[in-house]
Amino acid sequence: MPPQTRYAQSGEVNIAYQVVGEGPNDLVFVPGFISHLDLQWGDPKIAGFLEKLASFSRLILFDKRGTGLSDPVAAPASLEDRMDDVRAVMDAAGSERAALLGLSEGGPMSVLFAATYKDRTQALILCGTYPTGTMDPEQNPAGEAWVQRVTEWRDLATEHWGDGSTLAWMAPSIGEEGRAALGRFERASASPRMVRTLIDMSVDTDVRDLLPAIQVPTLVLHRDAERIPLEAPKYLAEHIPGAKLVVLPGMDHIPFYGDGAGYAEEIEEFLTGGRRPPPSDRILTTVMFTDIVGSTQRAADLGDAGWRQLLARHDRIVREQLEEHRGREVKTIELASGEHPLGHRGQMS
Repeated sequence: MPPQTRYAQSGEVNIAYQVVGEGPNDLVFVPGFISHLDLQWGDPKIAGFLEKLASFSRLILFDKRGTGLSDPVAAPASLEDRMDDVRAVMDAAGSERAALLGLSEGGPMSVLFAATYKDRTQALILCGTYPTGTMDPEQNPAGEAWVQRVTEWRDLATEHWGDGSTLAWMAPSIGEEGRAALGRFERASASPRMVRTLIDMSVDTDVRDLLPAIQVPTLVLHRDAERIPLEAPKYLAEHIPGAKLVVLPGMDHIPFYGDGAGYAEEIEEFLTGGRRPPPSDRILTTVMFTDIVGSTQRAADLGDAGWRQLLARHDRIVREQLEEHRGREVKTIELASGEHPLGHRGQMS
């Protein structure tokens, strides 16, 4: 079941949000261009990634205005208005200070928040994002490669929104078998008109002038072969004072897919100073075999009725011990061995 969805008031707009986990640090996840708070918990990949984050933080999730469960909007909002949605969600969630995890289109918004609300920003994590969306290759650090990728993205979203093509382009490892589920997620998260609006806003975004003003510890995460060219995160890391750039292998822009464990582990170490060891798939198991010694002679001495009574007492004692020590009876065998019709009693626990 997804966590309880609540609403924060940001001006006239209701912003849907959820809170998961009880870690010592608040972590606000600023999503990419679309999200859906309820549907994301139905995807094991997304749910697994979010649960990892919530295992070491108090994770605050929200849908940006115009997407998911938040209010639709009639016109594009400024970056400042959308950034203020983060403040409204933090206020509603009772968070005085938090680390921000900005994914893709949510990265520039997180940069603006960190530069504006310095006292409320504990740390900044920028994941698969960029400093500017300008389509002028002379002005964009990613050059012609950026123009090509955004053009492909915009064409897919315009012509195929709702069939899963756009999200599949961002996460090639999903394959054709996951396309239908991605299509449902696309349709529920945003309308085609809103998607075009979001893309236009991304292209108009430019936070390069704000980067030197960031005064909190900053981690820049990126995959080496993903859709956003590597020049974009390199520019972020070079212009944010003290920022650390970590490049992970992979081609998926969306961190939930592919090797998502690398992202969660890097974020955990950055926020907590260490990584917990992965859970082991090895367990200690004790197997016990029991046998009635001299069973052939004892069975002959006791006769069939007496022998069966002895077996019943044996089984009762064994099962009492199993229950006390949380054991499990696997199998009970009577071996004829050519000696006594009932033979040897064997029990594996």
